[in-house]
Amino acid sequence: MTHTTQGIETAPLTYDEVSAAATALVEAFSRTDTDAYFASFDPDATFVFYPEDSRLENRAQYQELWASWVDSGWRVVACASTDQRIQLIGSTAIFSHSVETTINVAGDAETLNERETIVFSRGADGQILAIHEHLSPVPAASTSASTSEES
Repeated sequence: MTHTTQGIETAPLTYDEVSAAATALVEAFSRTDTDAYFASFDPDATFVFYPEDSRLENRAQYQELWASWVDSGWRVVACASTDQRIQLIGSTAIFSHSVETTINVAGDAETLNERETIVFSRGADGQILAIHEHLSPVPAASTSASTSEES
């Protein structure tokens, strides 16, 4: 069965396709590989990042923000994705996960614990791209609870 997106029929996504697209996106991010990372997003993708004052309305806005981070000495040192879930909805899928990212900003390392949701869609050309990303911090109670459970 195919689905119609903006008047164009597209085949439903499969778990393996979405898993591969999500893995490629996370791996590119973990390498601070700007070209590969942004190739994972549709030009009209939107982004909601908790440290930012407002939603980024397209990939170009996010690329501009990313470039300012990189210019300041920012880079990703490590990125671990856990607790992954993929929900398939026709030619769209929702990927959610927990992500622990270590960044380095001009010689200072910081580890961030966040939750992220990425919506993927199959475009008219068949390519699977992220069309929305939402990033949230893990609540402090969750972080301290998992730390005390591990002790």
